[in-house]
Amino acid sequence: MRQRTLLLLLVAVVIVGSILIVATRPTVLGLDLQGGSQLTLLAKPTDKVKTINQEVMKGVAAVVEQRVNGLGVSEAVVQLKGSDQILVQLPGVKDPTQAERLLGDTAQLEFRKEAPNGEFEKTDLTGADLTNAFPQALQSGNGWEVALEFTGPGGEKFARITRELAGTGRRLGVFLDEEAISTPTVGVEFVDRGITGGKAVITGNFSAQEASELGIKLKAGALPVPVEIIENRTVSATLGADSVRQSLYTGIAGTLLVFIFMVAYYRLPGLIADMALIIYGLSTFAIFKLIPVTLTLPGIAGFILSIGMAVDANVLIFERTKEELRAGKQLFTAVEAGFSRAFTSIFDSHATSLISCAVLFWLGTGLVKGFALTLAIGLIVNLFTSVTCSRTFLLTILNFPALRKPALFGVSDVPAKAVRP
Repeated sequence: MRQRTLLLLLVAVVIVGSILIVATRPTVLGLDLQGGSQLTLLAKPTDKVKTINQEVMKGVAAVVEQRVNGLGVSEAVVQLKGSDQILVQLPGVKDPTQAERLLGDTAQLEFRKEAPNGEFEKTDLTGADLTNAFPQALQSGNGWEVALEFTGPGGEKFARITRELAGTGRRLGVFLDEEAISTPTVGVEFVDRGITGGKAVITGNFSAQEASELGIKLKAGALPVPVEIIENRTVSATLGADSVRQSLYTGIAGTLLVFIFMVAYYRLPGLIADMALIIYGLSTFAIFKLIPVTLTLPGIAGFILSIGMAVDANVLIFERTKEELRAGKQLFTAVEAGFSRAFTSIFDSHATSLISCAVLFWLGTGLVKGFALTLAIGLIVNLFTSVTCSRTFLLTILNFPALRKPALFGVSDVPAKAVRP
């Protein structure tokens, strides 16, 4: 009895916690549901990198992913496509211009010294020596600049270069993709030690957005090879809204039909199963929001499929219970035996489905992973609600004598001893 009370409290906590999460956290929708932008990047060989292989593409994808993360787009997808392409999906981004600017540049940062003849000579200080780059407002309040922080060796290189240029009137060139974006001079006060501390700024009449984008590029590092944007497609948000609405109607209609069937066929246990299904749906949706899981159409399909498996688990339990009642066992014993005998089948079916989900998540990409993830979460939650919630509720209501009737369990032809309290 004490254990059952604790389980009821646990279920109550799960319900309250799920309601709070669902009410306070936003639902993350994928590209196919909320619309957005999809870009395809083509990696191009250079004189230094003549062949585009998997190692090069992994390096390109890593830099692109860091730049996309810098955009602040939630649940963006960056994945390899073929041997030399990368697919980038940006949910919620209606104007792909910014993403195109951010992803299309190689962002090779170099610091160069101005020679006496006015030409800029390359140095050994590059973007690879940076640890951080971020926008900051000018002290005058009129414009933005990009602050740089170097590694230890990078700071020493910067100090050496600025010491060589200090007081000479020759400039320090900051080049991005072979284009000079800033050419400051170094004051004579740095002639002894150069600019130490491993920090510098790039000025260039930047707007806040330009400074932010440059900071993202520099922080993410340079692309190992240039990329060309060969496709820039905007996914209509109208299509996403239609899909969400149709999926919602389908889910509600299917769930109501299941509720009606369970009550009509299994009577009292069917009503208990419906309550467990509501808890299942609520807690699963709360987990989706808590992780958070990006809901796509395949992801919703996985969720609906897991609802079907939740119903299937209850059907197994209640059919077992009916068999026990027809065999002459009393209600308490029949219910316990029904759950006990059905559990092995439920666990086996869920375990095999989870293995399939793991394989799909491991080998699949994008939408397939979403389907596998939502289905797996639904299966795990289902083990709790179908077995723990349904069993606890059912045994609790049997404390009421008026409900100890096999007919309420959908069984009328039972031996007389089964109806004794």
